[in-house]
Amino acid sequence: MSSREDSPVVSIVIPHYLGDILSECRGFVYERPSAIAFEVIVADDQPHDDGSLGRAKEQFPEIQIVETGGGKGMGAGCNRGLEVARGKYGFLLNNDVEVAEGWLPPLLNLMEGDASIGACQPKVRSLKERTRFDYGGAAGGMIDLLGFTFCRGRIFEVVEEDQGQYDQSVDIFWAIGGAMFVRMSCLERTGMMDEAFVMHMEEIDLCWRFHLAGYRIVSVPGSLVYHYGGFSLEAESFRKTYFNHRNQLVMMLKNWSFARLIWIFPVRILLMKSTLFLALLKGDWKHPVGFLAGVLWIITHPISIWRRRRSAQRVRTTSDVQVMNRMYRGSVVWDYFVRGKRTVSSLLGTPGG
Repeated sequence: MSSREDSPVVSIVIPHYLGDILSECRGFVYERPSAIAFEVIVADDQPHDDGSLGRAKEQFPEIQIVETGGGKGMGAGCNRGLEVARGKYGFLLNNDVEVAEGWLPPLLNLMEGDASIGACQPKVRSLKERTRFDYGGAAGGMIDLLGFTFCRGRIFEVVEEDQGQYDQSVDIFWAIGGAMFVRMSCLERTGMMDEAFVMHMEEIDLCWRFHLAGYRIVSVPGSLVYHYGGFSLEAESFRKTYFNHRNQLVMMLKNWSFARLIWIFPVRILLMKSTLFLALLKGDWKHPVGFLAGVLWIITHPISIWRRRRSAQRVRTTSDVQVMNRMYRGSVVWDYFVRGKRTVSSLLGTPGG
């Protein structure tokens, strides 16, 4: 089905930074279509014109291009695209993702059948190792009470091979921003991505707001995509480490109630100090310095955090207890490093988590 549909059901929004990987991604979208009407919107976030966008437009004249101003980050790209989207649903798609055959109908069918679902995600495998889960999204995102994130199929550095162990559709806490199917009417209540994150954690923060507003997030293993991962920012870069640490802490400060923050935030800081000390002993300086830089940013930007927290709390219709019921109630750090639990199946004691 062409993206020129007068009334698209799905708006596919692709933030684009640099590289001809954009054309490869677009090719799979058009080569593996369905009877569902869709449009493709590319958010141009290039810091400079490398010609990739022009080449993609030449090959796929149907795509609509919106500008972010350059170098504003994933959240800004997603938001500029969603602002002009005409579909009932939006699909946030990284430019380094390959969609598989039949990827779209399972996502749409789930959302059409249950209005309580605000967002969902397909199963995400690695484009580098196609039988293994993707590090970033796997079979659905999870989080523990202290704000440490992991996935069904990946805990810290242990990434599982996909053997069908997570092929049951279940409620998850967050959906990967590079392959997130979202209900547009939900965004009208919660607001879009927090652009101040720049990169990393913005989709988890958005999903947390979905939970605060009473919506669910669900995994859809019947839909499959492949993610290259780390194309825009190398996985081991200090900048990535800094944003991860800083944004995880900001996300907690925004979304927990004050009553929970009083004890959860100090425990998180203490736990991070101990794990980062061990990292230094192993010669890893990126994580400790990135964490300290993140804490320093928070200390020096209280007004920014307060305003963002106030905006997040405005959408709240559910209690912390209800949100906690959608989290992992233990500590994934303790279970992984002390108890030796390396998979979600072993954490929960059930096949597939």
